[in-house]
Amino acid sequence: MLFQIEEPDGSPIGEPDGPGAAVGIDLAAPHALVAVAVGGNAEVLAARDGSPGPETAPLRGRSGRFDPAAAMAALLALRGCAERALGRPVTHVVIAVGGSLDAAESAALSEAAAASGLAVTRILTADEAAALGGGAGSAAAVVHGAAIAAEDDAAAAARG
Repeated sequence: MLFQIEEPDGSPIGEPDGPGAAVGIDLAAPHALVAVAVGGNAEVLAARDGSPGPETAPLRGRSGRFDPAAAMAALLALRGCAERALGRPVTHVVIAVGGSLDAAESAALSEAAAASGLAVTRILTADEAAALGGGAGSAAAVVHGAAIAAEDDAAAAARG
């Protein structure tokens, strides 16, 4: 369990200009999940009240493509959940999705993330993320794999 300290308004305490954390987000599950990894060990970050993440079905329009406004709202909610749990800003994300995206859909999802204050380092399929997170046998393998990829990307960026 992570210990957190918050301001009275619920915002995390910390240096607002400090380095932000990198998290993994699973948009392939029925309810979106967010996780963080430290040393290759990932943990799902739950909402303060224990409620599930946003439903992912409404994130896609009739065409099956991500709705930018709905995706931005979900990513913003997940970023807030992660920031409250970690007690520090979250600035980077690896997103896992149900299947391959074309370039336009990847760009739209990246733009929705940017609008929610997140820089996308990678977009993985659920299968790719699950392989990084311990395999398909674990219910949280996809979000764990995305978090591990986010940790790896952050470490690579820090090395230059």
